[in-house]
Amino acid sequence: MPQFRFVARKPDGKLIDGVLTCNDRAAAIQEVEKQGGVPIKIEAVAATAAASAPAKAASSKSTKTAKPVPTGTTAVPAGSLAVTTLATTQQYLFTEQLAHLLTAGMTLDEALGVLVRRMKHPKLQSISQSLHRALVDGRSLSQALRDFPRIFSPLYVNLVSAGEASGALPDILKRLVAHLSDVKALQDRVTQALVYPAVLVVAGLGLVITFMTVMVPKLTVFFKGTGQPLPAATQILVDANQFLVSWWWAVLAAVFGLYSVFKIFTRSPEGRRAWDYFTWRLPVYSRIIRYRFYAQFARTLGTLMENGVTLLRALELLEEISGNEYIRLRMTRIRSAVVDGATLSTALGEQGIFPELFIDMMAVGEQSGRFGGTMHLIADVYERELDGQIKIVSTLIPPLVMIVIAGIVGLVVYGILSAVFGLTQGLRAGGQ
Repeated sequence: MPQFRFVARKPDGKLIDGVLTCNDRAAAIQEVEKQGGVPIKIEAVAATAAASAPAKAASSKSTKTAKPVPTGTTAVPAGSLAVTTLATTQQYLFTEQLAHLLTAGMTLDEALGVLVRRMKHPKLQSISQSLHRALVDGRSLSQALRDFPRIFSPLYVNLVSAGEASGALPDILKRLVAHLSDVKALQDRVTQALVYPAVLVVAGLGLVITFMTVMVPKLTVFFKGTGQPLPAATQILVDANQFLVSWWWAVLAAVFGLYSVFKIFTRSPEGRRAWDYFTWRLPVYSRIIRYRFYAQFARTLGTLMENGVTLLRALELLEEISGNEYIRLRMTRIRSAVVDGATLSTALGEQGIFPELFIDMMAVGEQSGRFGGTMHLIADVYERELDGQIKIVSTLIPPLVMIVIAGIVGLVVYGILSAVFGLTQGLRAGGQ
């Protein structure tokens, strides 16, 4: 029966190696996983025997020249700093491919090696290479992922760490793929609902600017040449045109100044909290923000709890997904209440940011012992609510935008027609 030499990582982070006697390589991987280790490298002994002498010589040389990494520091692999951003789609692709390779029976070392060769996207190839190099250097995958804080969130890293500790990394990655897919679909639905209204606003502004800068100046020259007094509506239109022509730079400066003041104001903790509180309470639009947060909160909490992350650690990670300083402060209070012994549903109810249905369903999940599954059911409920709110808003906004645009264009047309009618009446009176 063939023998296989393996290198694996235990839940406590220690590397172990040894030799297993199994029917084939897949059986050796399963045996390592049964022992609670994450297989990093597994090779047939017959295949590695010929290279054992050179390998020992190389290792003895490396031990003489290698410098230990100081405690508390993290060795950053080469190339890790070159990639600072990654699209959600690419992150999803990387996670999905890695999960498939591990499920197919490859070790983590082999799977990352395949991704280095397979990935055509430059950023994904660079990340895979950096992670593979870190793994060869003896670090865990979760430790290597921390070298990319702007790409892999603490939530992502903690789930991978939980998978390494439990010996079920492929299953964890599959659940992470499903989580990323749900979050991406949620973001896409919100974005798509706002695209059409945004196009209408831009088209309307373009139409008004064209009227004011092209049509009105030509008509103004014509009306002034007649010597007839202009109606009040037309005079307002002419004055507005002259103001835009003469003071356009002041308008742009004012807009830029207001934007700068807004950015400075929201950069401070108090200003950011005040603005986030305003958006959280804003009529109609706030419903989309709230339901999106409820769905993402429930889905993420369910995923974390199902993968062995403690409740307190999960709440700490959830503080980062809201993107709202007002809610983050409330989440900090919720976590403090749980530390003091309160149930999560009770702590949520005291802060007044979650609806009663959400809290009641969570309380049932706490009492039934199926907390993770209940949170996914809550997420389904509020994703349906979010879809309903998006349909309502996306249905209401286009008519409102069209009414505003039609009103502005109507005022411009009324100003022009008033002058035309005044000129016609003047000509008739002069002819008589």
